[in-house]
Amino acid sequence: MTVQITREQLKPLAAGAAILGCGGGGDPYIGRLVAEAAIDAHGPVALVDLDDVPDDASVFPVAGMGAPTVGIEKLAATGQAVSAVQLLAKHLGRPIDYITCGEVGGGNSMVPIAVAAELGVPLINGDGMGRAFPELQMGLAPMIGVSATPMSVTDEKGNRAILETISSRWAEWLARDVTIEMGTSSTISLYPMTGEQAKRAHVRGSLSLCTLLGELVDSTRAAHGDIGAALAEELRGVRLLGGKVADVERRTQTGFARGNARIVADGGSCEELVISFQNEYLLAELDGRAVAATPDLIMLIESDTGTAITGESLRYGQRVTALAAPADARWYSPEGLELVGPEYFGYDAEPTMAGAAR
Repeated sequence: MTVQITREQLKPLAAGAAILGCGGGGDPYIGRLVAEAAIDAHGPVALVDLDDVPDDASVFPVAGMGAPTVGIEKLAATGQAVSAVQLLAKHLGRPIDYITCGEVGGGNSMVPIAVAAELGVPLINGDGMGRAFPELQMGLAPMIGVSATPMSVTDEKGNRAILETISSRWAEWLARDVTIEMGTSSTISLYPMTGEQAKRAHVRGSLSLCTLLGELVDSTRAAHGDIGAALAEELRGVRLLGGKVADVERRTQTGFARGNARIVADGGSCEELVISFQNEYLLAELDGRAVAATPDLIMLIESDTGTAITGESLRYGQRVTALAAPADARWYSPEGLELVGPEYFGYDAEPTMAGAAR
């Protein structure tokens, strides 16, 4: 089935994508502005189910890379993302049949829409993670043997590079260095794949889920309902804590926004939740005990509005609700945990939501 993404649909889609982005994936407001401008100029974008993508089609993911703390200040130039896809397609000698999202996230779900609009090609209803992760080897594509490279890297000044590496992890290391030299923010196109590979390397329907979550927030808020409870129910997750951000420690280091946030409970309780992040929220500890850990989805929303709070926008005094929900079931496999499990990030914890994974 194919539907059209119009300007009006971008707001709930961006809101839901920011929730699933788990604190990362880029700024949803900036990303939405880019997508709105592209749709205004070129018309709606066709959103296509994976089952309707021919097996021999050429599929090009596109995403932003770098520290979100820099990305909200150093905006991508118009056409930067389009240039990344065109450069990679030219290098491979392939047509650009479909665009897809490398990950779900406020910005990284919007920029591919803009690229699809400008190029006049369809966008796949899915993404390569079902959430956002901080490193580019952390995708479903490498789990089925799709190489990250050749990949392209572009910046707002017009610099463009093609990388060919011996592994997806080497692609992360070298592309991170290039991105740092480009000002710690770049646009990349990577994991070029066929339609057949895309069907195995995507979380299906994730963009439709983003829209559903955004609409759920709007309707629950209008009905003066409990937004955190509604989202937890929809995502088969749990509410971890509601309270106030008491402290944020954040630094931009090695191309990432790293740090932790301390949240104290409402209602006079002595409970305290500490969330650690590397672009994305990766570990939640309640009174020193891990209650969620990557690949679990760890999400922060404003308690009153339901607006997702990204890692770079966390600040003292915010009233927030913390949620946890299961990621795609493939992330809880031994191969998935090797890529994105707590041990990789140096945490002595276990995911708590694996039993509810779909």
